Amino acid sequence: AGTGRELEMLDSLLALGGLVLLRDSVEWEGRSLLKALVKKSALCGEQVHILGCEVSEEEFREGFDSDINNRLVYHDFFRDPLNWSKTEEAFPGGPLGALRAMCKRTDPVPVTIALDSLSWLLLRLPCTTLCQALHAVSHQDSCPGDSSSVGKVSVLGLLHEELHGPGPVGALSSLAQTEVTLGGTTGQASAHILCRRPRQRPTDQTQWFSILPDFSLDLQEGLSVESQPYSDPHIPPTAGSPAA
Repeated sequence: AGTGRELEMLDSLLALGGLVLLRDSVEWEGRSLLKALVKKSALCGEQVHILGCEVSEEEFREGFDSDINNRLVYHDFFRDPLNWSKTEEAFPGGPLGALRAMCKRTDPVPVTIALDSLSWLLLRLPCTTLCQALHAVSHQDSCPGDSSSVGKVSVLGLLHEELHGPGPVGALSSLAQTEVTLGGTTGQASAHILCRRPRQRPTDQTQWFSILPDFSLDLQEGLSVESQPYSDPHIPPTAGSPAA
């Protein structure tokens, strides 16, 4: 596959900003795709913040070259999630406090926030509290009067779908501008990509791919399915219709 097509898939996942929900499973892990998106954002010159809760910083950074690693701002909640060591650089309130702090930024530079993982947060916080924080941070660039001063925000949330019931998964799904459900067959991974654009019907496509050791994508020629209108189960039929 050509580099242009690889970047096209990553671009499409990041294009809408807001919450990009990566739904994985035990069989089809999503951290590699999360890291591919982090790499893409860093190479585009965006501020990239990693809220690391589930694996060590060393494990997350593994596979990135020094240029990419130098561009990442890593917030380590894996070793000390409750800030018992009371380090000055830590956010009060843990990962949720970090999310809320990022809601107050006024920087015009686009920012990407990677949550590794949403499942870790969802198992420790009320679903409504987490959803409110995600909505606030992922929509801050679209607030009236603020659009000219705050850059685009993308929140990349890794969700281990098998750990949660349909209620929390549905709530997070309804917040997402872009939703990626990972799957596959006989060793070949696929991404079912659902995009929700304002005042348009959602569209979906399926892309078959593999991820290289440096977190570049290798897309499979001839296996992608073009975007199609999508009947979203979380949106009533009238709400999903095109604007008149």
